[in-house]
Amino acid sequence: MVASSKMRRAQETALAGRPYAKLLVEFVTQTTKHAGDFTHPLSEIRPLKTHGVIVIGPDRGLCGALPANIVREALKFDPQNTVYIVVGKKPAQYLSRLGRKLIAEFAVKDTPQYGDAKTVSRFAQRLFLNRELDRVDVVFTQFINTLVQRAITLPFLPIGTLEKLTLGERFSDSSHTSQARSADYSTTTYEIAEYLFEPDAPQIFEALIPHYLDYLMFQIFLEAKASEHSARMVAMKNATDNANQLIQEMTLHYNKMRQASITKELLDITSAQMAME
Repeated sequence: MVASSKMRRAQETALAGRPYAKLLVEFVTQTTKHAGDFTHPLSEIRPLKTHGVIVIGPDRGLCGALPANIVREALKFDPQNTVYIVVGKKPAQYLSRLGRKLIAEFAVKDTPQYGDAKTVSRFAQRLFLNRELDRVDVVFTQFINTLVQRAITLPFLPIGTLEKLTLGERFSDSSHTSQARSADYSTTTYEIAEYLFEPDAPQIFEALIPHYLDYLMFQIFLEAKASEHSARMVAMKNATDNANQLIQEMTLHYNKMRQASITKELLDITSAQMAME
């Protein structure tokens, strides 16, 4: 009952945050196209020397193949120039065992907090601005529904990659219950010929872009937690069903053996009695 309520609450929270995340992405994407000559330091595209990958996974096991799927997705990158920032003990253990380089590890709470996501986001931003990382991607599990969670890689830095990113489709709930709502989210666009910035663009984007990245990381945390609770609920249900089936089979086998033993004893008694007669 507790696990079911946690799963339902995590799913509702993740789905509730998607509309804002999608509109925020669309707004930042469109406004950065009309910002003139201004370029934010976090949008600088550099030759890839050091690639940072943020891996978000569970702290505990018993959630089926979800941790393995996350690690499999994270291992697609070149080990020679890739370093990992890990959120969650399970992916950290897997990656350390496989000899990958971890530069930071963060704990994950049962209920994601915006402050925790902001800490991870600002840590990655600081490494990017200090030129310790030339690119940052995020590997996490996108929540599709209770039975399906997909491990994906999402570009995070530099934000110039937003122009090639259809994040609205990734965070739409087309695979969930409401088809009409997902259609609204996936078709909403805000293409305006000209933007007037007041105050000027540098001041706006100095505050907007870090907030955008922080909230994007928070939404990723929500997606990962909803996926984790769903995978754990399904894994536990499968384990319970398998245990019940095994109990039934063993009980049937025991009863057959017991019946055979009783029948053998009766035959022995009957044979002895007939011999005495």
